[in-house]
Amino acid sequence: MSATAAPVATDPPLHRVMRLRHLIGNGLVFIGPAAAVGILGPLDARSHGAAAAVYIVSTVVMGLTAVSYSQMSRAVPRAGSVYSYATAGIGPRTGFIAGWMVLLDYFLIPSVAFLFTGLALHSAMPSIPAWAFTTVGLVVATVLNLVGVGALARAALAVVALELLALAVTVVGALVEIGRGHATRGLLTPFTGVGGFAPTAIIGAVSVAALAYLGFDAIATFAEETAGGSRLVGRAMVACLALAGVLFLLQSYVAEVLAVPTPTHLAAHASEQGTLYYDTVRAQVTPWTATALSYAKAVGATFSGMVGLAAGGRVTMAMARDGRMPHVLSRVHPRSGVPVVALVGVTAVTAVLAVWAAHADNGLDVLSSTVSVGALSAFLLLHVSVLGYFRGDDERRWLVHIAVPAAGIACLAAVLWYADHTAQTVGIVWLVVGLAIVAVREVGARRRR
Repeated sequence: MSATAAPVATDPPLHRVMRLRHLIGNGLVFIGPAAAVGILGPLDARSHGAAAAVYIVSTVVMGLTAVSYSQMSRAVPRAGSVYSYATAGIGPRTGFIAGWMVLLDYFLIPSVAFLFTGLALHSAMPSIPAWAFTTVGLVVATVLNLVGVGALARAALAVVALELLALAVTVVGALVEIGRGHATRGLLTPFTGVGGFAPTAIIGAVSVAALAYLGFDAIATFAEETAGGSRLVGRAMVACLALAGVLFLLQSYVAEVLAVPTPTHLAAHASEQGTLYYDTVRAQVTPWTATALSYAKAVGATFSGMVGLAAGGRVTMAMARDGRMPHVLSRVHPRSGVPVVALVGVTAVTAVLAVWAAHADNGLDVLSSTVSVGALSAFLLLHVSVLGYFRGDDERRWLVHIAVPAAGIACLAAVLWYADHTAQTVGIVWLVVGLAIVAVREVGARRRR
């Protein structure tokens, strides 16, 4: 079994205030109980109308990843998440690449979340541009993040309750309309697709659907702020993932059955994808239900972005603390216990991406297609880390330390292979930049010897 060094105690420690309910709350608010609402349009277009089938596949793939996260979070209870795990299980160079790839995830996920805020409120108040709402949401989230993790956790629990209530009202209303015979598509099409079942389209769409699940992994970044055993992190991850899978399957099913635009139409008109769910509920259920959902989703997306920024800041802090990034990024505020410099840096990048996407007609499509590639690549390295960390360990178990990571690697490789070409290109470019940084650091280290 590989060993990992403890954090160097040159900066104030993070505050251990998070309990199981806080971890689950943070995970759910980052995932977003209504996360499937925002990406239904892109997912419906890419899967040929089989979003429910995509979520079944996605839950299995993410479930394998959650098990590996659970194992590594117990063995390496550090804030760096997959960066710390890959460093311990494979080595520091691969650890940097894993952290580098997941940072792409944490730059883009909050951008998408704040874009969802803008789109949701714009659908309710069309006279105000989406980018204005996006900016307001980002400012609110940044202020809360700087206050401290305790305030963040309490706010997250309240937001989850609000979003679940609005989602429940929407789904019940949609089921009533379906029961009245108002479905516009076949009742089985969310599983079989419109015009026929397309396996490669469904596998390719998993890279988009994965965006909805991303958040359970952010729980691992709070490992050094957990007031309890390291097992809490794994338990919170599995709980969040199971709840999310059920919620996404249900909410996407009812909306696809009632949707008026065809998947082909949506694929040709990307600007209509972002508001498909709200437009469907407004036309097929009731306008006030769509409005209530849009407000709840707007608040939920802002807080999802808030947790994403917090997670990205902590991964950056962990990498800086180990000398993999400038040391200034490792600074923790002594009073709030927040990695302020890293958090501000991640927020700045997110702000640029979110405002750009809110201006562009295809902003949602581009970000939703690209955002998951960094995370999926990092998840693949996570599974490799499990194989490496527990190799030769007397306590190694065949199922969770060999079979699950091997299956996870195979599934993620297939998803990445069939992912959107733009997403693949961005992921490759980001990987090449990371490899170049590693090479430059190696050359510099040799010259100093």
